[in-house]
Amino acid sequence: MNITEVRIRPVKSDGKTRAIASITFDDSFVVKELRIVEGASGLFVSMPSRKLGTGGYRDIAHPITAEARDEIQAMVLAEFEKQTADFETHVH
Repeated sequence: MNITEVRIRPVKSDGKTRAIASITFDDSFVVKELRIVEGASGLFVSMPSRKLGTGGYRDIAHPITAEARDEIQAMVLAEFEKQTADFETHVH
């Protein structure tokens, strides 16, 4: 499967979430509500999750292999950086 589209929606919040993303595979399957989060080591992509009754969270969609996770993260963060740069260029 190939990622054929990445959409980014910036989020204005006081929290660590910087944007919400969706990715489309082979122009036929979409996964929504990935979060771009500012962590201690920089930005990372958090998979869609559901809050559990015990207070924790469980991913409801996630890559099975490290390679798939790396590819998703690289493409989502690249699109986020591109949009952020485009925004900065148009603001100044």
